[in-house]
Formats: sequence, C-alpha cells, structure tokens
Amino acid sequence: MKRFGKAVRFLFEVHLLGLAVLTVFRIIEFLVLKDMLTPAVRGETWLQMGAFVRGLWFDNVIACYIMAVPMLVVMLAACFNAHHRGWQRFATWWFSILYPLAFAVSAANIPYFAFFFKNINSGIFEWFGYAGTTAGMMFQESSWWLYIILFIVITAIFLCLLWIIERRTFKDIQTTGETRLRPSGIALRLAATSILLGLCFFGIRGRTGYNPIKISAAYYCNDSFLNQLGINPAFNLLTSTLDDMRKENRSLNLMPTAEAVTIARRSLGIEGNNVDSLYVLRREIRGVENGDAAGMNSSRPNVVIILMESMSANFMQSFGAREELTPVLDEMYRNSLSFSNFYSTGIHTNMGMTGTLYSCPAIMKRNLMKGTVTPRRNGLPTVLKENGYHNMFFMTHESQYDNMKAFFAQNGYDDIYAQEDYPAGKVVNAFGVSDDFLFDFALEKINLQAKSGTPFMATLLTISNHPPYVIPEGFKCKSKNPETQIVEYADHCIGEFIKAARRQPWYDRTIFVVLADHGKLVGEADAELPQSYNHIPMMIFGNGIQPQVYDGLGCQIDVMPTLLGIMRIGYTFDGFGQDLLRQPREMVFYSADNQIVARSKEQVLVYSPELQKSFAYVVKPDWQLVQTTPSETTEHLKRYVFAMIETAEFNERQSRNR
Repeated sequence: MKRFGKAVRFLFEVHLLGLAVLTVFRIIEFLVLKDMLTPAVRGETWLQMGAFVRGLWFDNVIACYIMAVPMLVVMLAACFNAHHRGWQRFATWWFSILYPLAFAVSAANIPYFAFFFKNINSGIFEWFGYAGTTAGMMFQESSWWLYIILFIVITAIFLCLLWIIERRTFKDIQTTGETRLRPSGIALRLAATSILLGLCFFGIRGRTGYNPIKISAAYYCNDSFLNQLGINPAFNLLTSTLDDMRKENRSLNLMPTAEAVTIARRSLGIEGNNVDSLYVLRREIRGVENGDAAGMNSSRPNVVIILMESMSANFMQSFGAREELTPVLDEMYRNSLSFSNFYSTGIHTNMGMTGTLYSCPAIMKRNLMKGTVTPRRNGLPTVLKENGYHNMFFMTHESQYDNMKAFFAQNGYDDIYAQEDYPAGKVVNAFGVSDDFLFDFALEKINLQAKSGTPFMATLLTISNHPPYVIPEGFKCKSKNPETQIVEYADHCIGEFIKAARRQPWYDRTIFVVLADHGKLVGEADAELPQSYNHIPMMIFGNGIQPQVYDGLGCQIDVMPTLLGIMRIGYTFDGFGQDLLRQPREMVFYSADNQIVARSKEQVLVYSPELQKSFAYVVKPDWQLVQTTPSETTEHLKRYVFAMIETAEFNERQSRNR
C-alpha cells in the first residue's frame, strides 16, 4: 500500500496548502477592511473568529471542487499501480491552474468589497465586454497595485510549495519495489478510493440535509462585514453565475403578477380598472398647452442634467459630513429646489441613467441598457424630442461602454459625445478624460447648439470620483486621502462649469438638474445595505425656481415626472416615477445587485431574495438607523417592494414582446 499511501498524502497536503492560502487572503481582507466592523463587534475577538470558521467551511467547498478530478485520476491510477509520471504531473498542473484562479478572485475581492460592500459576483462579467477599460481601471489605480502584487507573490509561493510537495512525494516512485497486487488488494484500494471520493463530494455539497450549502450559512451575527467575510469569493462568484443561468432565476417571482400590478398602480395613484396588458402603468400626464412645436422653441426652457459619479450625500456637509469636501454642492443645495431624502435606483451607473432619464427602476444587477437587441425606452429624452428639443449626451469614456451609444441614439438623443471625439492626449485613464475637460468640451458644444434657437437638453456624465482616481497636478486639496481629494476635485469642476455657464446668454433660460448616478460607501456600514450607496444629493435650479428643501421621499425614477411637471409638459407615461411636487411619496424602493429595499420615513426594509431574509431598521433623525426585527409593522414595506419589482420585471418581459 506504499504507493497508494503516497498518492493519498500528496492530495491531502495539497488540499491543506490550498486552504491555508485561502485563509491568508481572508486574513488580509479582514486587516484591510476591519474599519467596516460596526462598533458593537470591534472588541469581540471570539465573535470575529466565527467568520474565519465559516470561511474555512466555504473554502473547503472550493478546494473540494478543485480536488475532485485530480483525486479521481490519481487514486484510480494508484489502485492499479499505474504510476506513470504523467498522472502526477497532470494533477500538479491542474492545481497550478485552478488554485491561482481562486486566489485571483480572493485578491480582487478585497478592493471590490471595499468599493461595493459586497462580495464579488456575476455582475463583474459585465466588465469583461470592456477589457481595455477594465484593465486600465485595475492597473492605473495605485491602491489596487498592492492586491495585484499580493496575488503574484502568494501565488508564486503556493506554486513553489506545490511542486516541492510533488517532487518530494513521488521522487522515488519508479524505484520503489512492491509485489504484484492481488485482487483483494485492488478491491481494498478501490473501497478506500470510493470513501475518499465520497468525502470530496460531501465537501462540495458542504452539509447534510436536503439542500447543499448556500450563502445563508455564512450569516451568524448582525454585522454585515463579518457575515460576508465568511463567504469564499470564488464560491460567491460561482454560485451567482450558476444562479443567473438557472431558468427559474430569470425572474424573481416575488408575488403573483396580477396582485403586484394592482399594488403598483394603486401606489402610483393610477385610477381605473381598464389595464392594457402591454402597458400596465400607462397614464396620460396633462401639461399646459403652449401651441405647436415651433411655438415651443421660444417658450420652453433648456435643460442641463449633470449625473455625478458616486457622489453620495454623505460627502456633503449639508448631510452631516465633518470635512468641507463639497463647498460648491453645499452652496448649490442651499440655493436650489433641493431634495433631502432622495435615493438612487441602484448602485451602478447604468441604473442611475435609466432611472433618472427613463424612470426605470433597477432590477437587482440587470443592465437595462443592454440586450441582443438594443432596448427601446420612453423617457425624458424621447418626450423632449417630441416637443422640439435637441438632445445631447456627454460621457468621458468610450461610447460602447454599457452599450451607451446605441442605447441613447435609439432612445431620444441626437448627439452623443464620447472618448472617440476627444484628443487622445486628454485621455487620463481607462475611463477616458477628466471632468474638467468634459465640462469645457460640453460647454463649447452647448454654446453652438444654443445659437440655433432650438431648445436643448444636455446630459453630462462625470467620472472622476471612480477608480482609478486622477487629480490634475496643481489642484490644491484640503484633505490628504485620495478618496476625498477626488471628491474635492469633482466638486471644483462642477463649480467651474456653473460659473462659465452663468456667463452664457442661454443660462437664464435653462433649468439645471444636479444629482449623483449612485453613491458609495462613506464612513461605516450602517445597515445590510449601507445608506450611503443610495442616499444621493438632488438639486434643481434655474430662473423662476424657488429655493427650498423638499424633505419628502424621492428616487431617481421621480426626476422625469418632477422635471416635466416644472416645465408643464404633457406626455404619455409608462414609468414608475411620481411628480414629487404634486404627488408626494409614502415609500420609495431601490436595489443593490442582490438586495431590494423599501423605505418609508420611519422604516427601512432590506430584503435578499437569495437568502429569503429580511433586515429591518428604524429611521432616526439625521438618517441614523437602528436595527430591529422584521415584523407585521414592516410587512407593508415588503409587499410594496415585492409588487414594484415584480411589476418592473413584468414590464421588461412585455417590452421584449413589443
């Protein structure tokens, strides 16, 4: 049994080595991100250890996935003394390829988690369609170099140890004498192999019981960071990808569609029982008659919409920030129609654009701008185009990113400006040009369009507050942290643009809308989905708009009806938004990849369809949250968000049939 024993020892040592390296990555993640721990658990060492115990459990699942094929090959060869060198080398090369892939996911998960407060998931495959941009983002952001270097060093150490184990274990395999195996010896080895393979597949399953291990097994306390720390990133990526591929997961099926549509229509104030099955939320919004399109050209205001990258409300002193990072936005907030309880539809830019411009809610991590056939959406650009407007969109990066050029060209925009239109020397990183260049370029094009006498809408999407951060030389910052310095720079750029716009003849005939595409994690995580990801500033200003702070609830899907209400334009509406100045909201809803949220002024409910678990919070002054137990008092929030998401999914299915 000596040769058989060598094969078992080789596989066992490699398995332990793999688990050790995965644990090292988890320790690094904990040390780098431990500030995300809530104050209540920072001194609880034993409680924190629970994440590492569960982490070992999940790491073992991935290690067993990797082990299954080499174990089958090597053990069967050992059963019959077929010790050809190729079998061992096959196993070693298998480990040399698959383990580094798992390590790469663990290394990438650290900056990913730091940015999104969630483990890496199938949403990253959206980035693979933009390999150059994504690679630039990774290698140009200096804070990520550490993790790339860590991955290279740790993987190199692992590979050296792996090949040492292989050589040490099998170095004398060809010279070791052993008598010819009897049938009973082969049977014994086959029995042992069956037991070991059974243990391996049990490790893949992860647990006894009806269902195999699921992510919910990692949740053991009230600290979101510790709960997610225990999940192996490769496991999370694998399971989320498999979930996306499952037919039953194409739709969430949160509640019966008919019931959902009824609740959605009632919440939006849509009256009548005659429901068009293709347009279940359709209603006619009355405007003020101003004559034909030719007459509108002299009476309709221009519109400039600025979507600021990752500009969480938490960065502003108007919302309690201690540092003065956004003096321009804070002054703008005080002198505009400002919204204090305003939320993004999701946590990705494509969601911010479809929510703001087309009143489409985010549905988990789906990109509503992409598809085999470019989707058609009715929204603010299409309504204004029908009313005689010339629409322009300005972005910093390549026009193909997120299918933007095709999508916007098909859905109401006349001119789309992107990286291809800018001088190559002005490109500063993987996401194209800086904010200051974007604003200068846009101002020049807006001035040209204004001379035509046709009213226009210009939409500007900034990028600076997104890794890799690029702050121009000579820009003076008060803060020392690059993540807050870039906020100062983004604030400065919009200030310079507004100053320059004030000097233009079209300024007094223009409505400005300034908001974020989404937020980002600022400070500590205060909930299962931290508020700073979705709580964003929203300001509307222009000639005739009275400054005031609207403290009712609002969401990006409300931008379109609220703005068109101010402009007194009538239209046919299929969206989920409400004119906040005429129809205040009782609740809002939004998403974050694998979570959906319903919010009233008093309560917040975060629901994970994957875990089938709710997290409830009571809202205190200044947006402070206190966790509570989901109960009958939060059931109305759950039914509300289920109905809105289910109706949104139904609308998407119907749109594919139109």
